[in-house]
This record gives sequence, structure tokens and C-alpha cells, in this order.
Amino acid sequence: MKSYDFDLFVIGAGSGGVRTARMASERGLRVAIAEVSRLGGTCVNVGCIPKKLFVYAAQFTEAFQQARGYGWRVPEAAFNWSTLRDNKDAEIERLNGVYRALLVDSGCQLIEGHATIKGAHTVAVDGRSWSTERMVIATGGWPFVPNVPGREHAITSNDFFLLEHFPKRAVIVGGGYIALELASIAAGLGAQTRLVYRGALFLRGFDEDIRRVAAEEMMRRGVFLNFGCEISAIEKQADGSLLVTFSNGRRESTDCVLYATGRLPNVAGLGLENTRIRQQAHGAIVVNEHLQTDEPSIYAIGDAVGRTQLTPVALAEGMQLVRHLLGDEGPQVDYEMVPSAVFSLPAIATVGLTEAQARLRYKDVVVYKSSFRALKQTLAEGNERTFAKLLVDHDSDRVVGVHMVGADAAEIIQGMAIALRAGATKQVFDTTLGVHPTSAEEFVALRKPSHEPFITTGP
Repeated sequence: MKSYDFDLFVIGAGSGGVRTARMASERGLRVAIAEVSRLGGTCVNVGCIPKKLFVYAAQFTEAFQQARGYGWRVPEAAFNWSTLRDNKDAEIERLNGVYRALLVDSGCQLIEGHATIKGAHTVAVDGRSWSTERMVIATGGWPFVPNVPGREHAITSNDFFLLEHFPKRAVIVGGGYIALELASIAAGLGAQTRLVYRGALFLRGFDEDIRRVAAEEMMRRGVFLNFGCEISAIEKQADGSLLVTFSNGRRESTDCVLYATGRLPNVAGLGLENTRIRQQAHGAIVVNEHLQTDEPSIYAIGDAVGRTQLTPVALAEGMQLVRHLLGDEGPQVDYEMVPSAVFSLPAIATVGLTEAQARLRYKDVVVYKSSFRALKQTLAEGNERTFAKLLVDHDSDRVVGVHMVGADAAEIIQGMAIALRAGATKQVFDTTLGVHPTSAEEFVALRKPSHEPFITTGP
């Protein structure tokens, strides 16, 4: 038997890579993990964690306003960007240390530097090579910016959390969840914010009602929405501002142009050409049901594979892979009922099928909807509406989709995800007692089906 330096070499110390390396090492494998940047990957450093912290910060603007209705007299608030940014940096630094401790304590060898695959069993990091029986590509994704004249003056989500100065005016380009979240943060912290998207309505792939309600609520919060529009050019002005030309001919000055136009697998310069690995058109690595590439000794997980770009999915894929490598063929990752959330203002959360998907799969879909003003809004004299939606397969009575826009949507949908995976029926929902008074109880109080015609805005 050939002797290798390692049983497993993981490239990329993001959430998925760290989980894979740590679990494999704790179960007796000799493991190395290489990372060229900070530990924790996108989620910890420029994604989930800083984004959620900034969303918390952005919520205070409305909280100060609502406080008056509850008897509080709040002095005029003043926001300090550098305090938020620096406090965030300190928290990220703490989490980097946590990830380092997890790896070291599990027995992994942490190798810091850029890894390149030299062959089916060889990895080089900054000029030094190691042999490995198997390896895992867990290099995550990287923001994509279209080739627009002046694109060098724009930033991406990777840069937003590190800005030296907070912009007074911001143009966010994109229609996915990252674009909505960053637009909500910018507007909540006081920037005049415009979201530009080339499609007819953002959040393609989400339920149609969710898309529509989210647009209405974001406009109510002061975000200017421009659909069916793109940026044609960006020009840097003498005073440091940016002059943006849009596809409709309109021009506007701004302080910041941020592209949130998707993320592509971060596999450039990885050495895939030295293997038999195949890639899809957008760069995603092709794997089989065991997350194995066409090079039998090499596997890939997470955003590098591009199936579902969510941290919990990468973690689950890492766990599945470790079980497979050790001969324990437990359950594979089920991509059918993956809950997800958009931490915009207001929040959006969903699990299961959209109405369009449900109607394609089932011959008779019963739709339940509710739009209401949450209790907190009453004394605050707020106008925000909470929206809840249930989709039921009439023949089996199973709930096949749950969607929500409103405060605490993500926390509520997490519980709904458990119910849907357990196969809960509408009768189960109907006979479950609600917690009163909450927004969550609306899901067990929906009794009257909606007879509104289903209308789609297209792709």
C-alpha cells in the first residue's frame, strides 16, 4: 500500500471545509487543511455574520421611531460607522480564533497559504508539496461583477463591511438575497439607497407573493427600486463621487456602487487542469451523489459545487462526505426542504415549494394567505405588514410550502421546516394551539383558502 503524508487534505477553511476536516480528524484520519485567507470563509468574514450584525444595527433607526409610541422620549440619534465596523472586526477576530482552536484541538494540521492541486494525490502550498490519499475542494464562492465600463470604481459585498467611510448615497446592483440585504442595511443606516435590477422583479426563484410583498415593504422603508434597468457606465468625478449612467439613459451621482450580482465558484488558479475534474459552464465542480468528482480521489462540497449556496448545506455536505469516506453510508443531504432566509428589512423566510412549483407537482394546490399588522406596530403607529402563506397538496393534505415576510420570519420558519420534513398535514397545523399573541400563531390559524388567481411576473 502506498504511503501518503495525509489521509485527507482539505482545501479551504470556510464553514464546510472546517467541519469536514475537524470531523474527519476526530474520527482518526490524518488531516491537513489549507487556507489562503482568514479562517471561517465567506460566512464568518464577509457574509452571514457581519451581515446579520449590520442588519441589527440598521433596525435601530425604526426602533428609535417606534419607541415614542411606547412612552419613550429618545434624544436625536447619531450613528457612527467606524464604531460599528470596528466592533464587528473584533467579533470576527474572535471567531477566527475559535475556528483555529477547533482545527488545532481536533488534531488537524493547518497550512496557511494558497493551495494548488498538482495531481490526483498531490497538493502544493506556496512551493511545498504534500501527498494525500484523498482531498476535498471547499473553496467557496467569489462575487461576480459584470464587465461594465468603470467597474473598477465599484465594490462588492466583500468590500462593504470594510469601508472606511459610510456612503451618504448608495446604488446596489442585483436582485438576489445579498442585494436586498445590503440595500436594507444601507437604507437603515441612513444612506439614500437605490436598488437596480435588470429583471421585472427581484428574488427570482422565490414565491411570487413573497417577491411582491418584499418590494412593497422595501419601498415603504425608503429604498428606491429600479427594475428592468442596468448600469451602462460608472465614471469617477473630481470630488470622489461616482456618476452612474443607466440603461434607460438616466444619469445619477452617488458615493458608492455595490454589485451584488451573484457569486461564482472560487476555483480559479486551483489547478483543476491537472486533474480529470469536470466543471459546469459557470465553473461549478461536477460531483456525484457522494460528492466525488471525476477524479476519484478528489471530492468537492459547498459553494464550489454550487448546488445550494447556504452555509448549513455546506456543513451537511461535509458531514455526509466524512461518513462516506469512513464507510458509513448514512442519509445523504436532502435539498428538497432546505429552509432559507433573506435578512432584509423586513425579513423574508421560506421552506418548501413555491406556489408555482407546487402547481407543477400537484394537481390541486390549496393556498392560504394572511396579511396583517403585527401587534408591535399598533402603538408605534407603524404601517409594516406581515405576510404569511401556506401551500397544501389537497389530495394528501400535506403542507408543502411555507413562506413569510415580517419580523422574526427566520426564527419562525426554522420551526416550520421541522414540521414540513416530518410530513405535517394541514390538519396537524389546524389542531396545533398557537402561542398568543405572536405572528407565528397565524400559521395555525389559517382556515380560509385564498381564491386569488395565480399570477407570475416571469423569470
